Amino acid sequence: MLDLGLTGKVAIVTGGSEGLGKATAERFAREGVRVAICARRKDVLDKAADEIRKATGGEVVARAADVTRPEDVESVVAATVAQWGGVDILVNNAGTSSAAGFENVDDKTWQADIDLKLMAAIRFCRLVVPIMKQRGGGRIINVTTVGGKAPAPRALPTSVTRAAGINLTKSLANEYAADNILVNTVCLGLVKSAQLGRRAKGGDLEAHYREVAKRVPVGRVAEASEFADLVAFLVSARAGYITGTAVNFDGGIGMTV
Repeated sequence: MLDLGLTGKVAIVTGGSEGLGKATAERFAREGVRVAICARRKDVLDKAADEIRKATGGEVVARAADVTRPEDVESVVAATVAQWGGVDILVNNAGTSSAAGFENVDDKTWQADIDLKLMAAIRFCRLVVPIMKQRGGGRIINVTTVGGKAPAPRALPTSVTRAAGINLTKSLANEYAADNILVNTVCLGLVKSAQLGRRAKGGDLEAHYREVAKRVPVGRVAEASEFADLVAFLVSARAGYITGTAVNFDGGIGMTV
């Protein structure tokens, strides 16, 4: 068995109430990580935390927060530090798909996407980096998409904000490598999630996944648990030489390496 060396670490996972965030929080908890999850809907978030605790026996706290609000970001970090004394891992996962043609995206939509996907990550990083420095290092994962590397038509504003997230990842990796703070991004393709599932017509999830899988070279949509496995490795002691990397998690659907 590969020991990831994560026992006793402290993590914050944004967008942790369902889908990829919940799967990541559960994977962390199984590895002995103390996990703080945040999301906007308190009822869904509390339920997720309870389910993770029951499944893993791990330490999980839930903090309702709107990551587009600076004061909520500060509250999540402060509560985590108060609970466990610091932060070792940050997973910036909060986000939704927002895709339209250029002429159909107004200023309000642009700003909302920037606040959710870029500024939230910036604010969380700005708060945890000094903490990680004091603790001798840390790991940051920014969740982006393959569209941030090679945008499809009518994929705005998401393709632009995800490209910014990839740039942010490389910038922070270069700046903080000497502090043993390693920063990577996972560029998503199609993964089973609540967000993708909501697009299913008539509520037939499996039929929906089979249809969209036709676009994927490996012939299927990824499981959220597979994403969580990748993230767990990237934040582990076993990935100590990996930083500034944009990993495609897409079954080959992306047009770039």
